[in-house]
Amino acid sequence: MKAPSRLQTLVEEGIIDSVLRQLMSGKEAMVYVVRCGEEVRCAKVFKEATQRSFRQAVDYTENRRVKNTRQARAMAKGTKFGRESQEAAWQSAEVDALYRLAHAGVRVPKPFNFFEGVLLMELITDENGDAAPRLNDSHFNAEQAIWAHGVLIEQVVKMLCAGIVHADLSEFNILMAHDGPVIIDLPQAVDAAGNNHAQRMLMRDINNLRVFFGQFAPGLLQTQYGPEIWDLYQRGELSPETVLTGRFKTVERKADLSGVFREINDAKTSEEARRERLRAHYSAKR
Repeated sequence: MKAPSRLQTLVEEGIIDSVLRQLMSGKEAMVYVVRCGEEVRCAKVFKEATQRSFRQAVDYTENRRVKNTRQARAMAKGTKFGRESQEAAWQSAEVDALYRLAHAGVRVPKPFNFFEGVLLMELITDENGDAAPRLNDSHFNAEQAIWAHGVLIEQVVKMLCAGIVHADLSEFNILMAHDGPVIIDLPQAVDAAGNNHAQRMLMRDINNLRVFFGQFAPGLLQTQYGPEIWDLYQRGELSPETVLTGRFKTVERKADLSGVFREINDAKTSEEARRERLRAHYSAKR
């Protein structure tokens, strides 16, 4: 097929030899099957911000860093340069997460190159060598569902140990390869330690897996891997080798109201001191 304009540049640069066909079109990008020498790979062409339906919600972008303060100011003001910087940061977040997770041994497509908004990576295939289907297009018996669910829980743990929460994990962004499930689509991935919404997003990711596979293996609906994993992570006891039980007992503690009031009073005192310093500063200038 004729190479789209965004891929034509890669053909001219000799990064890819030809575009074989379009694989899929999503809210974030168009994906094509391409040939690179003797290998067949896929190229993810990110859509421009004006063409995408997925919003870069503040929950996802919280605590993401940009290269310099000029970019940060422009992004905050919403200037043209700021929007372009925000778009570049959004794309880079997926590329960075993909390289990081591949290095950590997580089952994600192997990345090869990122050039002008195009991510070149491994083509995930099924047992026939064709492009692997998404999880929601696959069928399982109870045993297969329990196995695939277990593999994915292991991947979620590896991701968290690498400091990343997928934040949009579901049957629609997992491929069923010939050797098991592979996680894709990471533009919304968040920093587990730096994002205040990481815990909620992890719980949602794991619940999506529980509900999907619970259709085939109802026993999975009773599991509580999310709370168990997060509790171990917070206590610094989670590792890729951690043996999970899927059970978790919530420990109810009596609220320390006096401690809460102390923090409120401390905050008030600090704020009053800050304002007093400001008044003194401006008075000295007069």
